[in-house]
Amino acid sequence: MTKYSIAVDIGASSGRLILGYLENGLLKLDEIHRFENKIVKKGDTYCWEADQLFQEIKNGLKKCNELGIKPDSIGIDTWAVDFVLLDEKDQPLTEAVTYRDPRTDGMMEQVFEKIMKERLYLETGIQFQKFNTIYQLYSIKQQSPEILDQAKSFLMIPDYFNYLLTGKKANEYTNATSTQLVNAFTKKWDHDLLDLLGINKEMFQEIKTPKTVLGTLTEELVSELGFDLQVILPATHDTGSAVIAVPEENETIYISSGTWSLIGVENYFPICVTKALDYNFTNEGGIDYQYRFLKNIMGLWMIQEVRRNYNNEYSFAELVDLAREAKDFKAVVNVNDDRFLKPENMIQEIMNYCVETGQPIPGTPGEVAKCVYDSLAVSYQDAVHEIEEIFEKRFEKINVIGGGCQNEMLNQLVADVTKKEVYAGPVEATAIGNIVAQLMALYEIQDIKEARTIVKNSFEVKKYLPTAPITN
Repeated sequence: MTKYSIAVDIGASSGRLILGYLENGLLKLDEIHRFENKIVKKGDTYCWEADQLFQEIKNGLKKCNELGIKPDSIGIDTWAVDFVLLDEKDQPLTEAVTYRDPRTDGMMEQVFEKIMKERLYLETGIQFQKFNTIYQLYSIKQQSPEILDQAKSFLMIPDYFNYLLTGKKANEYTNATSTQLVNAFTKKWDHDLLDLLGINKEMFQEIKTPKTVLGTLTEELVSELGFDLQVILPATHDTGSAVIAVPEENETIYISSGTWSLIGVENYFPICVTKALDYNFTNEGGIDYQYRFLKNIMGLWMIQEVRRNYNNEYSFAELVDLAREAKDFKAVVNVNDDRFLKPENMIQEIMNYCVETGQPIPGTPGEVAKCVYDSLAVSYQDAVHEIEEIFEKRFEKINVIGGGCQNEMLNQLVADVTKKEVYAGPVEATAIGNIVAQLMALYEIQDIKEARTIVKNSFEVKKYLPTAPITN
């Protein structure tokens, strides 16, 4: 009997509920519901509308009833690092503040006064980004300590939604590692670090791994939706789910391409050596306790903001076409400069950077887009060199997954600058990885090896050489 799983995949600009099931050995996907997600400003704080997002999850499940589909399970993945704090009555103490909020400015440096940077990396293996959960929590401690005093439960965004579904609290492993508060070797919350920072360690939940069956829906939800189903933990960190869907398992570097670009390799142990620290690589948790050794690079967020600054006058496809027409324009910015994290105007920041570094200034939409794509490709090239230096080996392939893999111009640029074979696909990597984890929990798929074979057979992957692309 066919098992149906629902992947709830929520990104920075939209969310979807996607139905997944096996048919004749192939994985099939059907989008059930799509909705908008955006950052909103409430007072002086930039937030996510968590309650509205949960309502959209329920709206999508109600559509299953309308379509006559009875799913067996559901799994939720979102972006990393952000969280909700609950009080003793399980009510949120604050809004779901976004990592792009400036509250963490200067917090990383203050934490280093409590804990040496090198020690923090040696114990957690997580790259230093000013918006990591550790610095968000420390900013609350500095600015509103009474909130931490009242906090009884720490739940990351997908953990919170899972709690609303089931009434059960847990912190999922892959997302928990992004906090920079989980010990890379014990895979548990690092109580010593929490004590040094004066953060209440009792509010953190037991860490559960992907493929854990958390429970079934609350009675209230069963009554509202008209059916019950199992809530299963996928890799709730969207990149953790996406990497599960990398079809080229051996000797490949992956790029999970979306709002962010995550570039790295899978590994069976954390690499917390000095060189990895110097290059700012991270060791995030993956499925089956694998490690995602990767670097977080500013991704298509930049072109998303450029398009917004042009009042959405151009589609993303049109910006690619305009960039191709501006083929003679050459300027490269450091995409990881903090100025590009949440600027007032992305185009102006790109122009300012070019002025400050003595480069040609982009003056047309095509030149701005060309600058962004060239800059991303160069940042990927640098990261590839660093990975090969750390591993002391050459990788022959790069597998680009996620929505960004549809950008043929960028894929070709990556092939050209790295001189490697680039495989683009699958597009829906995050939803696929989410569903695959559920199907493994339901014993429909045996293990990750079988899962990747199914993914490889089920979805189109395009191959790019340092010349022209061909389709497999």
